[in-house]
Amino acid sequence: MRKNRPVLVSMDIPSLELSNSSSQTHPPQQWQNKWVGSTGQIGCNFGCISLSENLDNNKGFNNPTTAQLIKHPLAMVALVPRDAALFAAGAIAGAAAKTVTAPLDRIKLLMQTHGLRAGQEAAKKGIGFIEAFALIGKEEGIKGYWKGNLPQVIRIIPYSAVQLFAYENYKKLFQGKDGELSVIGRLAAGACAGMTSTFVTYPLDVLRLRLAVDPGYKTMSEVALKMLKEEGVASFYNGLGPSLIGIAPYIAVNFCVFDLVKKALPEKYQKRTEASLVTGLISATIATLMCYPLDTVRRQMQMRGTPYVTILDAFPGIVARDGLVGLYRGFVPNALKTLPNSSIRLTTFDTVKRLIARSEKELQRIMEENRERQKTES
Repeated sequence: MRKNRPVLVSMDIPSLELSNSSSQTHPPQQWQNKWVGSTGQIGCNFGCISLSENLDNNKGFNNPTTAQLIKHPLAMVALVPRDAALFAAGAIAGAAAKTVTAPLDRIKLLMQTHGLRAGQEAAKKGIGFIEAFALIGKEEGIKGYWKGNLPQVIRIIPYSAVQLFAYENYKKLFQGKDGELSVIGRLAAGACAGMTSTFVTYPLDVLRLRLAVDPGYKTMSEVALKMLKEEGVASFYNGLGPSLIGIAPYIAVNFCVFDLVKKALPEKYQKRTEASLVTGLISATIATLMCYPLDTVRRQMQMRGTPYVTILDAFPGIVARDGLVGLYRGFVPNALKTLPNSSIRLTTFDTVKRLIARSEKELQRIMEENRERQKTES
């Protein structure tokens, strides 16, 4: 055990005077020997030797041992940096959710872009859910339902991490002076988080779309090289404008409703997984209904050979060809995909935050026990 070293501290106390009783009790020479100053003159210097324990310098001795971590495995989570833990949780949840709902996503994309792909002779023809489902199975088999899923999974890892991390930090940025976050602040934090994550990962989204709807492509690298050669770097950001405009209100409404509904629940229900799942479904439903037309515009602007340059071109063009219903093509499979996807992601994130908080308390408890034991032994 490391031993503490005593420290001698001396300071002048000008107002301290010798009492008569002291001078009478001790002869002057004896008193002078006891209270002589460092300069050789009699003074009122005061010395104190103190032996104290600096717990902050002994943190290494308070850390949990391997045996303690094995006995209390939850504390191990607290040893992982918070951002890394949230990144891993968001990545795993996002990848699992995307893989499970990949067939619905593929059907939605086919329904959204069928008129443009079919050519002018079929421009006014839409394609239904059952028809799109059967078409994929007939032309590409079972694997066709998961075509383009790999780049989507690759994309969702940084997307989820950036979005959730950014949302937590933007919430701190938009907090009021009292530390509370208003509804406007939550909406602003969600919008900024959605735009940040979309901008960072947008090229992967374009690659995933091209791979999913064009039967001529087999790999993501093949798509990327051909786009660079024939269309240039700018093609990786086709439709970015409507994407940012579309994702900002969607994430803003989704995250804001989720937080507010969870906060409004009785405290005993706030920490239950079922409550998080239902809350996630409600928030995703509201956000999807409000923002889906912008998603359709974005997808058609991402297509190769698209006639649309701006949002102002795309909206009237889609309505003229397919009517208002055209803006909601693929809404049913998108809802079936988005609702559980968003619910799983937000629920996982919420659960991991609670797990991290519990692990930090467990680690702190172990360290407190070690600190008390060290003080006793000292």
